[in-house]
Amino acid sequence: MTTVSVFNVVKRFGETLAVDNLSFDVQPGEIFGLLGPNGAGKTTCIRMILDIFTPDSGEISMMGGRMSDEKKNRIGYLPEERGLYQDIPLERCLTFLASLKGMPEKTSNPLLTQYLERFDLHEVRDKKVKELSKGMQQKAQLISTLVHDPDLIIIDEPFTSLDPVNTAMVKEILEQKREEGKAIIMSTHQMNQVEELCDRILLIDHGHRVLYGTLREIQSKFASRDILVTPLTPLPKVIEGVSSVRELNGRHYLTLEEHAEPNQVLKYLINQGTEIAAFEIAVPPLNEIFIQVVRKQSRGQHG
Repeated sequence: MTTVSVFNVVKRFGETLAVDNLSFDVQPGEIFGLLGPNGAGKTTCIRMILDIFTPDSGEISMMGGRMSDEKKNRIGYLPEERGLYQDIPLERCLTFLASLKGMPEKTSNPLLTQYLERFDLHEVRDKKVKELSKGMQQKAQLISTLVHDPDLIIIDEPFTSLDPVNTAMVKEILEQKREEGKAIIMSTHQMNQVEELCDRILLIDHGHRVLYGTLREIQSKFASRDILVTPLTPLPKVIEGVSSVRELNGRHYLTLEEHAEPNQVLKYLINQGTEIAAFEIAVPPLNEIFIQVVRKQSRGQHG
């Protein structure tokens, strides 16, 4: 059963068209990247999924039907604007937030203890939230998002304020939740995290869909005929079928001549005795695709 289905959804705020005829779905056991520039309509979309906003038209199906209070308790939401109570001890704050998801203390307390230990927060559990660092508060917010074992996890900029060690731990947890069959919607501007984690992505701009599919499908649309080579021995000074070569951190970017083919270049290098560790079609990083598509959309809006 599809966890979230959004079909032809439209949402306006006065004269502003925030979401424009948007359709997509999110499946169990996947991390779904919801991407877009600031003001693209991502937050509005998330709030409609959560039943905070009502679409002007179109339909949203949650776990096979309409949203209900029972289904809301099966959702974990990490908003970009954090919502911890600052003047109470951390553990009490998390216990209260878990109770809002229908968890009695006898159920939540052992789970919270496990999460506090895993996130290295157990020793500060009696400190007021406002006394904790931004990174600690971010980890606490993540605990409140996950402690009730939701079937749908929606996380907005989950890696904010986290150091590399804690970032790796959060990624490990998200991958674990995916393996457990949870559906995860992740909104972030950190394209490297999207490339590492997301099974599929949706890029929206000015409220409508501009890219949708797996990372491989999207990158293949923007792939060139040029190639990246990691040689173990020096490349020939002249390579048949190649117009230019530039080095990028030990890898060489080969720009092909108009009628040359990658396999012909590979054959030539091998015949020349070049030892090669890696040979691949050059695929642009997601960050580059994001910028290219958004700039094109912007020119279209103004032109």
